[in-house]
Amino acid sequence: MDFSAVPPPDPEIAPQQNQPAPGFTSRIFQNETGIRSGWRILIYLALALLFFALAYIPIIAVYQPHDANSVGAILTGEAAMFAGAFGAAVAMARIEQRPIGTYGMPLHSAFAKRFWQGMLIGICEISLIVGAMKFFGCYSFGSLSFYGIKIVEWGLLWILTAVLIGLQEEFLFRGYMQYTLADGIGFWPSAVVLSVLFGSVHLLNHGENWVGAANIFFTALVWAFTLRRTGTLWLAVGWHAAFDFGESFLYSVPDSGGVFEGHLSNAVVRGPAWLTGGKVGPEASVFAFLTLVLGVVLIHFWFPAPPKTQTNTNT
Repeated sequence: MDFSAVPPPDPEIAPQQNQPAPGFTSRIFQNETGIRSGWRILIYLALALLFFALAYIPIIAVYQPHDANSVGAILTGEAAMFAGAFGAAVAMARIEQRPIGTYGMPLHSAFAKRFWQGMLIGICEISLIVGAMKFFGCYSFGSLSFYGIKIVEWGLLWILTAVLIGLQEEFLFRGYMQYTLADGIGFWPSAVVLSVLFGSVHLLNHGENWVGAANIFFTALVWAFTLRRTGTLWLAVGWHAAFDFGESFLYSVPDSGGVFEGHLSNAVVRGPAWLTGGKVGPEASVFAFLTLVLGVVLIHFWFPAPPKTQTNTNT
């Protein structure tokens, strides 16, 4: 036999054949792409808590609100939470060697076109809900709570607070965690899991109930849909911020069971809870569920899905 005719082993293939199978511990923490998504999320949450503490401790050292439901307390708390959520994502982006914009909030499009489109949708949605309540005799704007420059001051403060709420909640629930969990179980399963968590967290609010939490769950899915269609969270941030601003300031109605200081008017809400949302606010109204359906239709046609690539089957 002529052994010279036998080709030498491929240097790139032979070492792979001799590599030992990954150990049990490695299989728990890693897969073929690296650290498993569940462990990455745990690392992210640990970092987020650390960065939140680092941001919040100096804040409370300088500013200690007497009322936890005051606008100042909400603003500082949301700012610290967003710092924790986004700061942890920056750290994970360095570890995973990805651009920070991969997690849904690219800095180059911050507060740009998509954000203002979301603001338009959000203010239209809450206006439709309150308008429907007015049509059925369930809402009255009432007298103004303050006048002149105070309207501008409180309005700007509430816009800033609402934007921080939108930034924090959207990035925490639909930013890094949505991207990473989707890497493990798929986009929509992860969106459902995080939307359940999002609605459940709101049940901790004083005055919230299961109807309001159910609406928040479906709202979260709609905002995940905007992420899917636009590739960015900025539209959802604007939508979220405008809706909260409309509830808490502009129309002066309860928001997740809370009526906060600095609301524009002494609004009167009366009528059955299924129309008004009761003590929870318009988000627990039947009209809120209807506007979500309109929102899905709007996003579907405004931001159509990219056409699927068709494979040529001709031989």
